[in-house]
Amino acid sequence: MVKDQSGKTYRNVIDMANKEVLVDKLHKEGYFIVNITEMVVAAPQKKPHETLAHLKQRKFTHKSVKLQDLLAFSRQLATMIEAGVPLIRSLHVIETQIDSEIFFKVVQRIRQDVEQGTSLSVALAKHPKVFNQFWVSLLEAGEASGTIPAVLNKLSFYLEQQAAFASAIISGIIYPAILFFVATGAIAFFALFVGPKFEEIFTSMNAELPWITTQLLMIFKFVRNKFFWILGGLVLAIMFFKNYIRTFQGKMAFEKFLFGLPVVGEVFRQIILERLASQMSILIDSGVPILYALDITERLVDNNTCALVVNQIKEAVKQGELLVSPMERSGFFPSMCIQMIMVGEETGELSKMLKHVAAYYQEGVETFMKRFATIIEPFMLVFMGGVIGVIIVAMFLPMFNIAQLGGGGVK
Repeated sequence: MVKDQSGKTYRNVIDMANKEVLVDKLHKEGYFIVNITEMVVAAPQKKPHETLAHLKQRKFTHKSVKLQDLLAFSRQLATMIEAGVPLIRSLHVIETQIDSEIFFKVVQRIRQDVEQGTSLSVALAKHPKVFNQFWVSLLEAGEASGTIPAVLNKLSFYLEQQAAFASAIISGIIYPAILFFVATGAIAFFALFVGPKFEEIFTSMNAELPWITTQLLMIFKFVRNKFFWILGGLVLAIMFFKNYIRTFQGKMAFEKFLFGLPVVGEVFRQIILERLASQMSILIDSGVPILYALDITERLVDNNTCALVVNQIKEAVKQGELLVSPMERSGFFPSMCIQMIMVGEETGELSKMLKHVAAYYQEGVETFMKRFATIIEPFMLVFMGGVIGVIIVAMFLPMFNIAQLGGGGVK
């Protein structure tokens, strides 16, 4: 029980590591302490050597932090806080169920910071590689409004949507990629192992080879002799490309190339717009001011072209304009997107309309990826069959010619 400077009495239950930390916190906030009662006796802490032994026995399924780890964290924390479990106790329970080694250490440090009186958002902000500004801003808004469980539930829903969206994109790409690598592997196998055997047979027989066989054997010989040069060149080219697109100019040039591709460029734009709309929607819906939401989105959209557009929109909003005018001037947003956001601003339902925009583009991309996988499969199969068929014909055609000549000689 405490009193403020006006003499008003307050009673509350606060979860703290110990009494000294609570007293220090209340004094800093300007309260006069009347009485403090410990309601729950904390369990005795383990000795350092016991804790280290426990950690060594702990087995993790993976080391890095995956999207599923963050999703489980937000969902579990929201459920326990909603059920009335104190924050520190909730973090301790989650800590015992984490499968990622790195994430376990991060949550452990967060729990220790919260025990020392740090707010959850500030504790998360100390680990920007795991919890970006998007997480921190949402939890700041939740702490200010007292709606942390609701914010965490929205965050969980957002992460679930992003996981499903990413899975749909990967599913559409992975099968064609597998077929391509199988075809490449088959060609390399023929070039390195099968081709030389046939070449030895043809040479020993002094057979006159068809043009297609001669050309193919020349290609195989070139690949064999220059294999490590080709492999090294590919590795260097990939490394150069990765380093180039890490620069601002390189990434801008690559994005311009992608946006300019027919069909693929439009799908790439829709993926960026979905990410922008979904992030803006949850930020505004959680009570984050629109300028701050634009600033966060600009940093997290992971696309330099879109980030520059968002920056222009942010500067225009600072001057008192609505979102629609600078969006229309940018030329980056399709007409449908602009119209829906215009309606959202006019009706005061901007977050709701942004949610519809995100859902629209997500559905469009998922539909395209399903169609892409369906259409590309027969083309890839025809390509593989054609390449392998040409190799087989080129290798066995001289054999047929030799057999026919041998047959004529016997007659």
